[in-house]
Parts: sequence; structure tokens; C-alpha cells
Amino acid sequence: MAATLLARLACRVQRDRLGSVFGIVETQPPDPLAPGGRPGRGWRFLFGRDAWAHVARSAVAGVHALLSGGLAVALVVCGGASAMGALLGVMYALVMGAPSAVAGLLVVVVAGPLAALLGLRLAPYLVATEVMLQRALHFDAPEVRVRRRLLHVQDSRLRMVDAAEAERRRIERDLHDGAQQRLLALSMTLTRARTQLARDPERARILITDAQRESKEVMEDLRQVARGLHPRVLTDHGLASALPVAAGRSPVPVEVDVVLDGRPSARAEGVAYHVVCEALTNVAKHASATRVTVSAHRVGRPTDRDGGLVRITVCDDGSGGADPEAGTGLYGLWDRVDAVDGTLTVRSPAGEGTTLAADIPWEA
Repeated sequence: MAATLLARLACRVQRDRLGSVFGIVETQPPDPLAPGGRPGRGWRFLFGRDAWAHVARSAVAGVHALLSGGLAVALVVCGGASAMGALLGVMYALVMGAPSAVAGLLVVVVAGPLAALLGLRLAPYLVATEVMLQRALHFDAPEVRVRRRLLHVQDSRLRMVDAAEAERRRIERDLHDGAQQRLLALSMTLTRARTQLARDPERARILITDAQRESKEVMEDLRQVARGLHPRVLTDHGLASALPVAAGRSPVPVEVDVVLDGRPSARAEGVAYHVVCEALTNVAKHASATRVTVSAHRVGRPTDRDGGLVRITVCDDGSGGADPEAGTGLYGLWDRVDAVDGTLTVRSPAGEGTTLAADIPWEA
């Protein structure tokens, strides 16, 4: 257990070191929602194939570090120390009157600095070989990364196409069953009012009043359909005003905490808003929760090159165990966030509620 944990720590340190010291960072699609709490997950973390792969990587890296570091240290330290010791030996031989021993000591005096210089010259190349080795151990080959990214894009594109088609069918159904039927009824009411206008003005007035009421109902139906696309409050007033409106429509009590110094890009606001709406819908349908907390904060500083991130967090006290394969829309959320180079993580142990966190680039 200690070996596998230390190996994981060593590999993590080396990956961070490659990024912070040498600027080598591998960008790869994150695991789309790996909910915790699965049976045997802790055992696999300690003794699974991935754990022993970390042990092998650490062993190979350690052997290379021992050999290359030992070579550099031996050349520099031993060469310098030998030169200094030989120089003292020359002085001692001259004082003691033994000039015959001076020749051999002079060879060491000359060879020692050369060895130290060789060690100093070899050090950058040894570091370069270490970087190459660490990169090969911890990162996939470029061809593998490209292939994985293409597969990820293909899967994401198919899911987004399916989601768009499902959304199109929903809008078509809502318009057909709601607004279209009401518009037909409105047209028939106005036709009846026109026929009654000359014969029975009072009856025509009543029909026109009914038509006005039906027109308001049609407008409300259209507003309900459009609300799922892009609400007006989000466009006019931003995320800080739109999230409380979305929370107010939830049947589960929602506490909203929004701290945003400024407005992110319109794309970032749209993604963040739909993440919250979909998460609240999932809570109402699947979580059996009694309380939800929604927070939106800015991560990073406005002076950062990319403006930082919008971090959206939705927590509930429900049953947990969120499964992306169970039609919860989590894959759709992940695709939407990933499309703007954001990250989505879901922690949902069974019986302990669900925490959904999305980091969306401020200038998406």
C-alpha cells in the first residue's frame, strides 16, 4: 500500500514538475463524470493495474535519476575533490623533497578539473534525457493523444447532435400542442366575432374579449418555450439576475450565492445558466432532495490573460448515486461545458447527495 501510494505521489510530483519547470502540459479530455462510491474503487486505486503502472514508472525514473545524477555528481565532485587533493599532494611532495611523485599528482591536478568540466557540460544533456523519459512515462505519444482527442470529439459531436435533435422535437411538440392549438382557437374566435359583429354586437364584444385572453395565453406559451432557449433576463441583466429566476422555478428550495465582479462573455453566461437549469431539473426529477445550493464565483483575477473562470457549483442533500447512463443529462452538460474548453466534475456518492462543479472560461 505504501509503495503504490508513494508511486502515485512521485508520478504526480513529476507531472507537476514537467509543467511548472519545463512547461510541458498534456491537455486531454477529462473522464466525463466518474461518480465516486463505486464498490471496489478504493481497492483498485491501491492495487489495480494503474497503481502498479505508477510503481513501474517510478522505478524506471528512479534508476535513471540514480545513474545520471550519480554520473554528474561523480564527475563534478570527485573530479574537483581529486584535483584539490592532488594539488595538496604536490605541495606536500615538494616540501618533503620527493619530486618523483609530483608527475603523477600533476596528471590528477589536470584531469580533475577536466572531469568536473565534463560533468558540468553533461548535466544539461542528462536533464534533457530525464525530461524525455518522464514525458514518455507519464504522457501519451502525440499520435495517441490526437487519436484520443478525435474519438472524444466524435463521441461529443454525436451526443450534441442527438441533444439538438431532441431539443428540436421538444420545441416542435410544445409549439404543436400548445401555441399552435391556441392560435387556431384564436383564429376561430375572431372569425366568429366577425360574423356576429353585424347581427349581435354584444356577442361579438364577448368573443373579442375571449380572443384577447387567448392571445395572452398564447404569448405565455411562447414565452415558456423560449425560456428554455435563452431567457431575456440573462441577456439584459446577466448571470447574477438570471440564476435567482431559474432557482425560483425549481420545486425544491434553492439558495443562490452569486459573487461576480463584472459580466463574463455571453457564451460563458449561456453555458453557466444552462448548467444550473439542467442540474436543478435533475435534482427535481431524480435526487429526492429537500434543499439545493447554487453558487457562482469568479476564479482568478481580471488581470489574468484569460480573465479567469466562472465556477458554478450545485449541491443537494438528495440520494446521490448520479449515473450518466440513466438519462440524467450529465453527458449533455459535459459536452456543453467541454465545447468551450471548460471542465465539469460530479461527485455523487450514494446516500450523500450530489455536488456538480463546472469551471467555465470567463472569456469563452
